[in-house]
Amino acid sequence: MGRAGRPVGDVSIGIAMSEQHDDDGIVLTEAQKRARRSRSIAIALALAALVILFYVMTLVKGPGVLVRPI
Repeated sequence: MGRAGRPVGDVSIGIAMSEQHDDDGIVLTEAQKRARRSRSIAIALALAALVILFYVMTLVKGPGVLVRPI
């Protein structure tokens, strides 16, 4: 193995991403791709709902949020 495999200090240097083999790795089926997309959309919607909830709660509380005992 050449220099690319030897560690430099505590950091090992590998092959650059563009120089890797043309191995496709794991190939997902269409059902798995749809399931992944559905999960991603569900997570995005839940995150958006939380952001909206926090924003609305901040508006409801108004400037009183900053008035508190120290």
